[in-house]
Amino acid sequence: MKILFLEPFYGGSHKDFAQGYARHSAHDIDILSLPPRFWKWRMRGAALEFFRQIPDIRIYDAVMASDMMDLTDFMALWGRDMPPVVLYFHENQLSYPLAPGEKRDFHLGFTNVVSALAADQVVFNSQVHLDAFVDAARKLARKMPDKRPGWMVDEIVKKTRVIYPGCRFPASPVDDLGGERPLIIWNHRWEYDKNPDDFFQVLKRLKKRKVPFELALLGENYDQWPPIFDQARDLFREELVAYGYAESREAYLDWLRQGRVVVSTAVQENFGISVVEAVRHGCFPLLPERLSYPEIMPADFHGRVLYSNLDELTARLTQVLEEPEQFRGDRKILSDHCSQYSWEMLSNQYDKIFKKI
Repeated sequence: MKILFLEPFYGGSHKDFAQGYARHSAHDIDILSLPPRFWKWRMRGAALEFFRQIPDIRIYDAVMASDMMDLTDFMALWGRDMPPVVLYFHENQLSYPLAPGEKRDFHLGFTNVVSALAADQVVFNSQVHLDAFVDAARKLARKMPDKRPGWMVDEIVKKTRVIYPGCRFPASPVDDLGGERPLIIWNHRWEYDKNPDDFFQVLKRLKKRKVPFELALLGENYDQWPPIFDQARDLFREELVAYGYAESREAYLDWLRQGRVVVSTAVQENFGISVVEAVRHGCFPLLPERLSYPEIMPADFHGRVLYSNLDELTARLTQVLEEPEQFRGDRKILSDHCSQYSWEMLSNQYDKIFKKI
């Protein structure tokens, strides 16, 4: 089939997902995208821009769109010529945590809800994300003064399923897991929802206790980032071996292969591609006992990789750094576990959706 992929926010995990699926799908996929900026305006205006750029929607058998647009506008503009649509949720604007001082704009959340209602098939990137969206959508419906459309959430659930996003690594076993140096990997976006303050607080504890470590501060960053990263550059200048977005994909993967441990302190994570990539390449994960992490990590390892507070994280991280031999076998098991998230394993699940609709 010939499929049109609409991505209004072509950066980070959104870009990675679109490119990965286009590369591995059995179908012929055209990506139409917009730069990753002004996200609120993308949700309002992307449909108009995409409509202007497409000569004839009828050449496509189906459309896939991400959550960062008003799908109902796009479908209305094309009318009866519109082919079936799959809507994919990387995040949603009802359960996404707010930045300090920010007030939730329920119009944006309602855009997500009615877009899901209009789509022929809806896909979420984790069960915990779907559950959070459904719960928030029901609460939103109850806020309406009358004619509360609780029925719409039930209709969305009927046509929704969970498929994890594919990752760009092979499904075959990874033999060289590295990790000989006490290198801590941070490979998340430099934004408030990844909670860098807690991460650096723990590193300050390690430094004060004279626990030896090296630090690679990777991850995507834009024109502005939390000032804690500038402070960290000075505070950990002796430990820092990398600071900023890697210059290439291969350079990024090389850091992951050298890493011993990847740490997350996030307050928002619907799947966790960066963590899965790091674990696949040999890093031992230390993750908060919340969000998608219990879902994507094997249950037998929850007691070792999930922490409930910063004291636990400090103790576990110290142990991984000072007693690496105790974790070598676990790193191999966890790396093999993450092979299921490769595009080689997952692309067929997405292809089947288009055959169905």
